[in-house]
Amino acid sequence: MANPSVVDTRGSDFARLARRISDAGLLDRRPVYYAVRLSIVVVAYLGCWALFAWVGDSWWQLLVAVALAVVFAQIGFVSHDLGHRQVFRTRRPSDVTGLLLGNLGIGLGWGWWTSKHNRHHANPNHEDHDPDVSPAVIVWSTDQVARSSGLPRFLARHQAFWFFPLLTLEAWHLHVASFKALLAPATKRPWMELVLLTGHVVLYFGAVFTVLPFGKALVFLIVHQGLFGLYLGSTFAPNHKGMPVLTKNDKLDFLRKQVLTSRNVRGGLFTDVALGQLNYQIEHHLFPNMPAPNLRKAQPIVERYCAEVGVSYLQTGLFDSYGQALRHLHEVGAALRR
Repeated sequence: MANPSVVDTRGSDFARLARRISDAGLLDRRPVYYAVRLSIVVVAYLGCWALFAWVGDSWWQLLVAVALAVVFAQIGFVSHDLGHRQVFRTRRPSDVTGLLLGNLGIGLGWGWWTSKHNRHHANPNHEDHDPDVSPAVIVWSTDQVARSSGLPRFLARHQAFWFFPLLTLEAWHLHVASFKALLAPATKRPWMELVLLTGHVVLYFGAVFTVLPFGKALVFLIVHQGLFGLYLGSTFAPNHKGMPVLTKNDKLDFLRKQVLTSRNVRGGLFTDVALGQLNYQIEHHLFPNMPAPNLRKAQPIVERYCAEVGVSYLQTGLFDSYGQALRHLHEVGAALRR
């Protein structure tokens, strides 16, 4: 392992950090870990649907909806790792498993989401290139506020208060966007993705409306999809929201572009599981193909190195991260309130 007290002057700042991470063996695959994790989420998924069938026509199904929302999100986290090639060494098993879990399992387009997420990683928090800070509903910078109109401009005045309620619609947005993306000329395997997404819709709505009467079925859908979207959004919000938003005038090297726009969330095992280990967002952005269980081990190495080269490294608690994000959103809309 490289000695952190010795300054390595070879290559870029990131190249020197990458050598330390590689020497520590943290880029090595973790097949046993992912075999166990995949088994757990698949068993939990099938178990929740078995419980749904067993409970039948009852308002207790709302508790099943809560459990399913958690399981859907956990499958989303595993799909995220598959998209970064953390699980398998080659593309084909990653794509096959991602299509089955994403499209068929939870109704999110594997190809579209992976492409969008890779664009986010290439230019995090860049208002021109990161699709996650496009001003579709929420606006993320004062420049976006100045250019906004319609619903985004209306919401921007008090968007910090709207943020979490809007997340209850996020799952529906992702489902619709997954289907719309199939019309894009650059989409790979559109027919396969369409068949799997349609299969999810038919099985999901068929099961809900077969087991439950219409009224209970609607409530089940609202609770399940609302909590699924809220959970997903709440795990991604602490990572970048409230961090600097970059423009074409910002010229940063890879290390600084990834570190300065990302925020880590402190916590133990519960936080790691609840956030899909994306609470180590800085390490994940620097090394997106690093297996998730290695991110915790990489964290102190990255933090020490950033201190050595004078790069600001932000790590905070979960609730403080939400506070920082909401304060940023509120400040962005200040001009409209005046």
